[in-house]
Amino acid sequence: MAETLDPALPPEVQDRADKVLELASDKELYLATAESCTGGLLAALLTDVPGCSHVFERGFVVYSKDAKCDLLDIARHKVDSCGAVSKEIAIEMALGALRRSQADIALSITGFAGPAGDEEEGLVHFACAIRDGKTFHREEHFGPIGRQRVRLEALNTALQMLEQALRA
Repeated sequence: MAETLDPALPPEVQDRADKVLELASDKELYLATAESCTGGLLAALLTDVPGCSHVFERGFVVYSKDAKCDLLDIARHKVDSCGAVSKEIAIEMALGALRRSQADIALSITGFAGPAGDEEEGLVHFACAIRDGKTFHREEHFGPIGRQRVRLEALNTALQMLEQALRA
């Protein structure tokens, strides 16, 4: 169970995080994250569980376009042409996290938590890349449910994807 984040998390998110960490530990696999709209919350959650956080290899908080390019080695023209919140960039983020780490599985999150101006509030793209394996994408439209709820829903979705990858 998470210690510092526990009071803020719904029980199902906490339970899913515990399961992901247990599966990764049992399979001796290492995880990495590349996060934009969640600002490192997934990395914080995966390192907050005593006795299991050793499976977390590293996390990248890449909130800006420059950070995505600099830290994850994404070509600037891709970010400019596809948009920082897109299927293509979510996939590039996950692959970049694998390239820049020793992790076996990387999960990326990029979206508009809100308010989003002219963009669709609650639109979030996820990608999960498995070293020497497949990369999966998921697009969610959480809607204008508020910044905190979008981020919590994103955490839950990211954990679902990690669990599916670990079970594959």
